[in-house]
Amino acid sequence: MINWEELKHIHVIRKLEGILAQWFHTDIFFVDERGQVRNFDLLDRHKEFKNPFAALLMPKEKGRELVMKSIAEANEKVFKTDKPHFAMPGPAGVETVFVSRITVDNEFLGSVYAYSYADQPVTAEWKAKVKTWAEGHGFDADNFEHALTKLRVLNEGEKKYFYELVDLVAQEIVTFHTEITKREERISALNNQLGTRYSYDSMIGKSKPMQDLYSMLDKIKNSESTVLVQGENGTGKELIARAIHFNSPRKDAQFVTVNCSAFNENLLDSELFGHVKGSFTGAIKDKKGLFEAADKGTLFLDEIGDMSPTMQVKLLRVLQNGSLTPVGGTEVRNTDVRVVAATNKDLKDMVETGTFREDLYYRINVINLVVPPLRDRKDDIPVLLDHFLSRGCKEKSLPLKNFAKRAMEKIFDYPWPGNIRELENEVERLIVLSGEDPRIPAELLSQRIRDFGENSKVQGVRVAGKLKDALEELEKTMIREGLRRTNWNKSRLAKELGISRAGLIMKVEKYGLDKRKLARAGLAA
Repeated sequence: MINWEELKHIHVIRKLEGILAQWFHTDIFFVDERGQVRNFDLLDRHKEFKNPFAALLMPKEKGRELVMKSIAEANEKVFKTDKPHFAMPGPAGVETVFVSRITVDNEFLGSVYAYSYADQPVTAEWKAKVKTWAEGHGFDADNFEHALTKLRVLNEGEKKYFYELVDLVAQEIVTFHTEITKREERISALNNQLGTRYSYDSMIGKSKPMQDLYSMLDKIKNSESTVLVQGENGTGKELIARAIHFNSPRKDAQFVTVNCSAFNENLLDSELFGHVKGSFTGAIKDKKGLFEAADKGTLFLDEIGDMSPTMQVKLLRVLQNGSLTPVGGTEVRNTDVRVVAATNKDLKDMVETGTFREDLYYRINVINLVVPPLRDRKDDIPVLLDHFLSRGCKEKSLPLKNFAKRAMEKIFDYPWPGNIRELENEVERLIVLSGEDPRIPAELLSQRIRDFGENSKVQGVRVAGKLKDALEELEKTMIREGLRRTNWNKSRLAKELGISRAGLIMKVEKYGLDKRKLARAGLAA
């Protein structure tokens, strides 16, 4: 639909209306597809009309009815014809109106109705005609006879110029509508990517860890530095990467993602850097890599900790000088890409063990962002639940649901090892299982969540014997269960337990909880 209200403020259109009014004593009516006048209020008593007939008709109710009838007929006629414009008699039958069609993408959106001129000089016959018409409609005949003499009489050359001006008004309306539509489509496209998902102020989370993260994102939004996003699976690392891109100077360029763990070394090489025809079996044509596809934009390297040593070397070269060589090629190509990397692994630990290059680690870790796990931001659980419930119920056309008190207690007690992704999936499951019931009881929760409070308690803790032995037994159990829960991430578990990483490693060795030893004993799962 055309934004008719905004047309009043378009300088070119206002200028054209002014020229038509001053030179030809013409009043312009913007008419929508239903035949309604949209550029002014018909009841506005302060509106001045330049055309002598319009000036007599529009202030009176009967006159407005006659003009609107003429407009409706003209609009219907232009709708049914393929002609871009035509002239026809006006309401009184002695004046001529000119109508220009408004069409966008072959869709009729209205017309420009120009109340305008006389086709011939005034004659006695025309005076008699307008007098009879005026008296027949209850108007002052003398006024209309006088108005007839004031109508501009256009010759063929003037008509041609006049038609071009009115057509130009219609064309400007089409141009304005087209540009606005393109802009709105662009905004809509960006909102689909940004919207409430990626913009900092709408990211879901009111807890202090999230507020600290928002603050950090604000500080780096104009930076070009490489960013390393660290966090557990399901915490939203890609969402953070998108937020970095879409709030940066590169937001109008491509945001490209690749999961480094989804490809073997050779495929990842081709995926990132491209290949030339014939470089390997199946390479039937040249292919650009993702670094070239993301030129002037951002490349998100997810699970970078799974990248092989060989690929780490090639990545380091691109990050250092922006140059790359496709698989099987000899030509060095340059690219301008900002890299955002992410991992759920402890890269510092991998550097110490020699599985991740130290120089690459410092190259990608210019800015480090740690996405907090859900168990460290329990304040956000109610906000997240409200969001997932509202969205899920809306998608399934269900009334908004809520959780029973016991269900909420269980949800708060559960540590959510899968983080936000696990919570989102659980809410979707509960919406489906609860059907039309507006309340979600604890009984519908997944068994792991329902049983967590009971199963997480250490069973069989001794209450007799030496205190030292009982404490060691409890310590061993806590460390073993913690290692399983954190997927053997010692840095994370040490932080949870409030001890140093070195201290945890010593205790792991003391109690024989090394993952490889447990695996051999069939106890690691």
